Amino acid sequence: MVRAAVIPGVRDDAHGRGPRLADLVGRFPNVRAAVIGDVIADEFVYGRVSRVSREAPVLILAHDRTAIAPGGAGNAARNVASLGGAACLVALVGRGDADRRLERGLGPRVDVSHVVRPRAYRSPVKTRVLAGGVHGVYRQVVRVDREGPGVADPAVRDAFERAAIAAAADCHAVLISDYGHGAVTPALVSALQASLARRRPAPPVLVDSRHDLLAYRGCTACTPNESEVEQALGTAIGDGPERLERAGREVLRRTRAKGVVVTRGSRGMAVFAPRRPTVHIPIFGSDEVADVTGAGDTVIAAMTLALAAGASLADAARLANYAGGVAVTKRGTAAVAASELTAAVRADLCDGAARADVDGRA
Repeated sequence: MVRAAVIPGVRDDAHGRGPRLADLVGRFPNVRAAVIGDVIADEFVYGRVSRVSREAPVLILAHDRTAIAPGGAGNAARNVASLGGAACLVALVGRGDADRRLERGLGPRVDVSHVVRPRAYRSPVKTRVLAGGVHGVYRQVVRVDREGPGVADPAVRDAFERAAIAAAADCHAVLISDYGHGAVTPALVSALQASLARRRPAPPVLVDSRHDLLAYRGCTACTPNESEVEQALGTAIGDGPERLERAGREVLRRTRAKGVVVTRGSRGMAVFAPRRPTVHIPIFGSDEVADVTGAGDTVIAAMTLALAAGASLADAARLANYAGGVAVTKRGTAAVAASELTAAVRADLCDGAARADVDGRA
């Protein structure tokens, strides 16, 4: 049994950021994280453009292959594992072919002993059709979503809650991945927080919720993207720094979280914490974006590990920013390795030092 305690912290000072961040990544293997949420089967159908159909003005694709990867909470768990941590997944998984294939895709470092497998359940499936030419560059042309049956059976809900509380009891951190398919609710997270409150110190609880952001209260941090913030508050942020500041502070106030990290695509991240100035983090690797599928799962996985390893909120967000920047250079639902994260940190800081040296000589 893993001793459930937060790993000692790393001092947050203004100097030596590179070694400090690299040291945090080196602590990831000591972290066991419970990943609780909606697992999705991400299906990718690849085909080469053959001709235009005579039936309708659409392309005909000659099928190359079909692949299924774990999405949603499954992708978050896979990223926790690939970044060096130990992931304990709590999710509902069906018994069909897509369910079996997504579970195989989790890999050996994801503990699935707390996965609940109801007989009548099937995981939601997101099918992305990608068209490629003679040079093999595939681009997504359409997505088809099969939502699944949801979670209506009270016995299944009870089993899921018991599994979540049991898994969290042996972990250093809890990652909540709510894609709106019914497995995770604010009531469940409140029950988890109550069960963890007796621990000293209490492990961090991070929430990534697509549609119900403001209903989760008192978590350590949440990681909405900008459009999710706009939807939750019924506002538009756009390019206005004042609107971003007001929106971030409002989410912080209404969730009573210790931190809110708003991901902004090409604009990077904004980190909000009570009684602290907002930290703006520029995007990493903005000119190398290949696919944003699942990047949010990578971001919260890196943040969860970093906070459990003792990072400040700002440093956890910086590491998550690097991890997300690596993830979007990969096609499909992808996992980022600890070595890739460390390399990104070092490369970016070396580039920054080189730019500073050039500016100093100019």
